[in-house]
Amino acid sequence: MMESSLVSRLLLAFCWVLFLGSQVSHCNVSYDRKALLINGQRRILFSGSIHYPRSTPEMWEDLIQKGRDGGLDVIETYVFWNVHEPSPGNYNFEGRYDLVRFIKTIQKAGLYAHLRIGPYVCAEWNFGGFPVWLKYVPGISFRTDNEPFKINTCNGFYCHQFTPNKPYKPTIWTEAWSGWFTEFGGPIHQRPVEDLAFAVARFIQSGGSFVNYYMYHGGTNFGRTAGGPFITTSYDYDAPLDEYGLIRQPKYGHLKELHKSIKMCERALVSADPIVTSLGSSQQAYVYSSESGGCAAFLSNYDTNSAARVLFNNMHYNLPPWSISILPDCRNVVFNTAKIGVQTSQMQMLPTNAEIFSWESYDEDTSSLDDSSTMTALGLLEQINVTRDTSDYLWYITSVDIGSSESFLHGGELPTLIVQSTGHALHVFINGQLSGSAHGTRENRRFTYTGKVNLHAGTNRIALLSVAVGLQNVGGHFETWSTGILGPVALHGLDQGKWDLSWAKWTYQVGLKGEAMNLVSPNGISSVEWMEGSLAAQRPQPLRWHKAYFNAPEGDEPLALDMDGMGKGQIWINGQSIGRYWTAYANGDCNGCSYAGAFRPPKCQLGCGQPTQRWYHVPRSWLKPTQNLLVIFEELGGNPSRISLVKRSVASVCAEVSEYHPTIKNWHIESNGKAEEVHRPKVHLHCSPGQAISSIKFASFGTPLGTCGSYQQGTCHAPASYDILERNCIGKQRCAVAIANSNFGQDPCPNVLKKLSVEAVCAPLTSTTEQSNWRG
Repeated sequence: MMESSLVSRLLLAFCWVLFLGSQVSHCNVSYDRKALLINGQRRILFSGSIHYPRSTPEMWEDLIQKGRDGGLDVIETYVFWNVHEPSPGNYNFEGRYDLVRFIKTIQKAGLYAHLRIGPYVCAEWNFGGFPVWLKYVPGISFRTDNEPFKINTCNGFYCHQFTPNKPYKPTIWTEAWSGWFTEFGGPIHQRPVEDLAFAVARFIQSGGSFVNYYMYHGGTNFGRTAGGPFITTSYDYDAPLDEYGLIRQPKYGHLKELHKSIKMCERALVSADPIVTSLGSSQQAYVYSSESGGCAAFLSNYDTNSAARVLFNNMHYNLPPWSISILPDCRNVVFNTAKIGVQTSQMQMLPTNAEIFSWESYDEDTSSLDDSSTMTALGLLEQINVTRDTSDYLWYITSVDIGSSESFLHGGELPTLIVQSTGHALHVFINGQLSGSAHGTRENRRFTYTGKVNLHAGTNRIALLSVAVGLQNVGGHFETWSTGILGPVALHGLDQGKWDLSWAKWTYQVGLKGEAMNLVSPNGISSVEWMEGSLAAQRPQPLRWHKAYFNAPEGDEPLALDMDGMGKGQIWINGQSIGRYWTAYANGDCNGCSYAGAFRPPKCQLGCGQPTQRWYHVPRSWLKPTQNLLVIFEELGGNPSRISLVKRSVASVCAEVSEYHPTIKNWHIESNGKAEEVHRPKVHLHCSPGQAISSIKFASFGTPLGTCGSYQQGTCHAPASYDILERNCIGKQRCAVAIANSNFGQDPCPNVLKKLSVEAVCAPLTSTTEQSNWRG
């Protein structure tokens, strides 16, 4: 598009959504330098990315409603060209790809939609959302540096220094990164919500008026949609709504309070530019005043180590390090980005009552080829040019004749096979037996396989199975990037020295025989003879298909497959692809982190030494009550008997709130001419629907130490702490306890700032707890 840029496209998307709603006959959406104007009114807008193909249509309404409840005005999504036009002129808008249904669901919730129509999306999505056939359009050139085309907004962890390229445009943050994606072999990345809230408040105080969280719900890379390469099937992104659509606390709740606080300042924020004053060496005040006399202030402390006590409007304010306090009346603090008042939820994976019935197996035939599906060429061919991405798998097959006089056949050292690949993974078979495997990484997809090979006299078959793990989604001209084995491929250690096979005659077969026979489908599984699981378990085999049946478990909690014990491959349920699995162990530095200071993905890591991904989301809407078909293709030789179906739920909830915690209820209503009664801050605890608080694991009003899961009593502790929490909370789904000395009998330590720290265990409701909850 020409100069109108993203802002005009944003308005187009808003108008289209209003048109779809049919309840609105026209839309009046425009903009000026301060904000988007909706029906002539400037608006501060909060948006959240929810990508429709990364969840199921049955999940959409709940996800969008949780977004609205969390303070969003807008739902953002990319439009994924490659799923909508898999081949030229062939369109698909069904199921997870039903964009119109998704938009109408947003409209039904009373929210706006922001469509980012591409054509390029990046998004850690296969080929960046471009259909692979586009690569073969004559003269095509991806992602060129073309000035009139450019999407002038900001993407990043921080955008407070961004200014639009024209003075009449509003300041828009299209991707406020709520976390970071995960790659197989890497750790899980977490972005502390204190830092995310700080970044958003800093952007708003600097004149920003539109923030989109990327992601608000990340979801799942079902099928072969993950890009990268090496992006995991989980696209959780440490988002406010987790991969399964459950609320992630405290991220969701803290941002909800941030949105409320900023909306209280909206009239002042959109009316004028701020007056900025210094409050100290690393402290500032941004003050906004409206024509009607309203006033809003942001008090900032950029110091990463020390709290600051500042004087503003003849009052003192305490600012934690790396934090911003919001004062909607330029007097009372209703929110501080570093002070979390909402609970932390600790999640767990629990066994279900769903038994996976007896496993049966089928070995992929690696000894013969289907001549109708093969091609032969001299030399090594690039993988995607051959497969057109119809499968992850491409066989490169050749043969070598070994003379009987070779030294290694008479006690000498075995020869070495060296294979250089441009990505992404490789399994080497010599005469039908797996000889070894190797793979690259997302940062360096190229790798070299080196291994001894057990050849015999006569003709030897070398079969190289090259495996793609998601196509490139980012980078300049990435349509030119290569995948597969481009060599050299050579045998070393023969009597003749090196034998370069790179320009030998190679036979190619796209995909697996099991794929061609559609073994993943209920209609295709009967096309082969399956072995009983007990027989298959006696001799683990690479390239093995496994199948079993299971009944849907009771309840409505989100479900996942625990793939403990498996290696690498793909999963299907009732013919639908869950995605790629890979038990790759995470390398990283998981020594904890502070929220304060600039965030980058390596800063806060979890899961080092554990499989990067162990659980794989199973949408309940994909299941039948009974006889659900589970098919696994295992590349390396795992043990499927260890696979189980689990459910995700809240294990325990924690909260930690201090005296004088800022609260929106304490905002002075200026129009009344007097202050409202001061509200005491409260600890709020709540389990998931269908759960109740079964016990109090920790409670201390005073000076407790530690964090959620590892609290300890400090030197000051009110003896009544446990009794108060148990009396108020046991048997209830939710409860609240005020932070007040009178609530705990007496002041346990006068003249000391106290806090209440609690950890409560959540358990499924019983008839007894349900009655208690009803009465309470």
